[in-house]
Amino acid sequence: MTSEKAAAWLPDMTAPGPGRVGVVDIGSNTVRLVVYDAPTRLPIPIFNEKAECGLVRGMAESGRLYPDGVSEALRSLRRFNLLSRSMGVERLALVATAAVREADDGPDFVAQVDEIFGVPVRVVSGHEEARLSAIGALSGNQEADGLLADLGGGSCDFQEMSLGGFGHSGTLPLGHLRVMEAADGSMKAARKLVASNLKEVPWLSEIEGRTLYLAGGSCRALARVFIEQLNYPLHVIDGFTLRRGEARRLSSVLAGIGPESMSHVRGISSNRQRTLPYAATVIDGLLKMCEPKTVTFSGFGMREGQLLEMIPPAIRGQDPLLAGAARMAERTGRFAITGEEVYDWMAPLFPSGRDAVSRIRMAACMLSDIGWSEHPDYRAEHAFLRILRLPFAGLTHHDRVLLAVAVFVRYKGDAKNPVVSPVRSLLSDQEIEIAGSVGLALRLAHNLSGSAPGLLKSTRFEVDGDKIALVLPDNNDGGGDDGRDIFVSEAVERRLRQMAKSLGKSAHFA
Repeated sequence: MTSEKAAAWLPDMTAPGPGRVGVVDIGSNTVRLVVYDAPTRLPIPIFNEKAECGLVRGMAESGRLYPDGVSEALRSLRRFNLLSRSMGVERLALVATAAVREADDGPDFVAQVDEIFGVPVRVVSGHEEARLSAIGALSGNQEADGLLADLGGGSCDFQEMSLGGFGHSGTLPLGHLRVMEAADGSMKAARKLVASNLKEVPWLSEIEGRTLYLAGGSCRALARVFIEQLNYPLHVIDGFTLRRGEARRLSSVLAGIGPESMSHVRGISSNRQRTLPYAATVIDGLLKMCEPKTVTFSGFGMREGQLLEMIPPAIRGQDPLLAGAARMAERTGRFAITGEEVYDWMAPLFPSGRDAVSRIRMAACMLSDIGWSEHPDYRAEHAFLRILRLPFAGLTHHDRVLLAVAVFVRYKGDAKNPVVSPVRSLLSDQEIEIAGSVGLALRLAHNLSGSAPGLLKSTRFEVDGDKIALVLPDNNDGGGDDGRDIFVSEAVERRLRQMAKSLGKSAHFA
């Protein structure tokens, strides 16, 4: 048997996309424009700018949006409108959240924004905001099970997720700015406020033993601090996962030190430093209430949920990792063999079936020519670091390392190299061996064919017990004018033996 053919994995890259799209997020703390070139399921932003306006400041007393924040927001939104037009944005969505929907002057503000863009503002409810955030979080993990909590400046919105489906939802006025103002500088008062509010959502206790997914700018800032404090080897927020006890310890420490001590925390803006202890207090309260087994930070949220609602169903159903890899290969490749050709060629070497490892193998095949334009001395390291930090959804931290090591070895890297050492602990010894075997097979594929398309199809593997035969065409057997001569060399034979040895086998030409 052979593995599932590549065609079963590959997204339909011919499906028409919506072109260039933009999302304007009018939040309680910031307003932001994100522009995507959207031929794939979850594209990388080509522009991303925010302005901190603090619309929710003072609203608890006045009932109105913060006047200075309104002025700054309208100024920034005028710029965003002009930029989006200059960038050729074809579709634009404007979404406003807690502060705008609750303020007495929210409708007046919305009318001014409508006039600037000529596009109606979508003022979402807390439940709708939670649903959009969950759609964004699910973009990378369709099997997510637990609670999505999106912590903003004005509210904390909740959406239960059950293996891709939605359950309970809710919203509470526990945004980090609101808690900071209501507590008036007292962390003790902040803890009491959080606890009393969370008691109003009794179904949160049903999350016990499941996963708490955290989204929103404050949660991403917390993740950066946690990664720094733990000396965690991979500085990627999406998919960063902690056990509940570790998350509680870290959030309790941050909530306890108070805003005045946050200036010592690196990589966090001064505005975030003031509010982060209150965000940590909300998260700590959630951990007490929900008692999840693990906590996972999401790099995707409400904006990505809104984006997914704007793209065609055919694209929305694509695997985000493979769609992103296909687009990257298309943009960075040369004349090289395709990932599909390489995957099908190496299929007899690996176990049959369509599983998580074969999915990563497919992605490795698609990205196996990513470093062709780099200096030869740095191809392996640059390809490794680039793939380790891919801004794609659908990759756990474990998968990132597995994929990066495979491509590192493809470029003559060694899994024992110091560049791999910081993240090696995220894989088992067996998984390192698997990644190495895939990398050696990729190296052989490119060496055998010179990376030229179409040549691999003239050869095939036959596996018999502990022996691998690389079957080459005869000179008069349809292999072109040169037949097998185009494939035979000392370098190819050496690569073949290395790959076979990694699989515990011997190899020969046939």
